[in-house]
Formats: sequence, structure tokens, C-alpha cells
Amino acid sequence: MNGASREALAAARERLDALTDSTSVNASSLADELAAVTALLDREVSLRRVLTDPAQDAEAKAELARRLLGTQVSGPAADLVAGMVRSRWSQSRDLVDALEVLAATADLTAAQQAGKLDDVEDELFRFGRIVSGSMDLRAALTDRKATTSAKGGLLRSLLGGRAQPVTERLVTRLVTAPRGRSLESGLESLSKLAAERRDRMVAIVTSAVPLSDPQKQRLGDALAKLYGRRMHLNLDVDPEVLGGIRVQVGDEVINGSLADRIEDAGRRLTG
Repeated sequence: MNGASREALAAARERLDALTDSTSVNASSLADELAAVTALLDREVSLRRVLTDPAQDAEAKAELARRLLGTQVSGPAADLVAGMVRSRWSQSRDLVDALEVLAATADLTAAQQAGKLDDVEDELFRFGRIVSGSMDLRAALTDRKATTSAKGGLLRSLLGGRAQPVTERLVTRLVTAPRGRSLESGLESLSKLAAERRDRMVAIVTSAVPLSDPQKQRLGDALAKLYGRRMHLNLDVDPEVLGGIRVQVGDEVINGSLADRIEDAGRRLTG
């Protein structure tokens, strides 16, 4: 998103935070409601165009949204959506993308309130690693011919009782309603949202052997000092990393593995 849409999403996230700070609002229920509205507007293209038409009066669009949602969602969810359609959006699809972000954020807020956000972050990362390591599983989860119920059943067999309920809900929504994204990019986006709940960045750390707790603490402190933000470490073990570690933060790679140093030396020799 850019321009008006970015500003509209930022304002909506502030309203969501204010709502979920209230003990009277159930963040998990709100997440389900926002996900339902996301599905509705993703499906009804003409409706979302009307709700994002800058030529239409903002209050009239908000009232239309309230009438359409009626008793289908709670008052807080209807208020949040009405506030979003009052805003200006660069393109109509941005409204749907923003609603999807808010639905995921509400679920992550529920995990944070329950003290389970760290678990959800780790489970999303681990599930992504499992998917990337199994072509058969990835094919089953992304098969366009497979029904939503079949994919949901497969995920329940994989995650049910083994992962936090929030993790299962987030992954199920992603798999059953990918909205044109790859499974990998969707999981990465969810991981970033989870990290943002604590105003932290995510570092993917690959080492030949598991890091000790003191090593993890030192690495986390060093990265936090380098980037100026708290850092969540997603740890992975790869025996092919001959020594040291490989750290990826966003698109930036801090390459400290012996294997990569050998490869770099070889390139210099042959160059």
C-alpha cells in the first residue's frame, strides 16, 4: 500500500488497538468478524468499489456499510468497518487487504493478551519451515481443486492440539482464502505482524548446531543495538552451515557462516 491507503490502514490499526484494549471486546471474536467482512468484500467487487469511491460522501458510505452488515457483526466490528470506509483508499482492493491485516492483528492481540504471542510467532515460523521442506504437503495445501473443508481437515490433523488455537486459525484462513498470495509469502506476512505486536523485528538465524541461551541472548542484544529495535529470533538448524551463523533480517543477510566464507574465497580465487 502507498499514499492514502497507508494512512487509512494506520488509522484503522489505531482504532483496532483502542477497541481491543477494552475488556468488553473479545479480540478473537472481532478477528472472526473482520475475516468474514474481508471475504464478503473480496467476493463482491462492485460493493467494495462503491465503499471506496472517493466521489461518494464519506458518511453515506459508512451508513451503507452499517446497513449491509446489520446484525451480522457486533457493534465494535461495524464501527471499525464504518470508520475504514470513511477513509480514502488508493484503490478499492486496498480496503480488503487492510481488513485482512486487521483480522490477523486482532487474533495476534488475543494471543498477546493470553501470554501466548511468543508461541504463535514460533509456531508460524516452524510451520513455514515444514511446508518448505515437504513438496507433497505444500501441494495439498495449495491445490485449487481441493475443497475448503478438505484443506481445513488436513490442517486440523497437523495443528489441532499441537499448536495454539490462534496459530491454527491464522494458518487456516491463509490456506483456505489465499487471495492470490503464495503460502510462503502469507506465512511471512503473518510472522511480521506477530513481531510488530511487540514492536520487534524478526531475524531468521541459521546455525549448524542449536545456540545456547547465552548465545541467543547475546545475539539478540547485538541485533537490537544494530537495528535500534527489539528483535525476535526465529532459530533454525542446518548442518550444512559449517561454522558460525547466518542471520536474515528482512531482505538483509548478515552472512557469518564458514561455508559462505569458503564459497566467497573460492569465487575470489577463480575470479
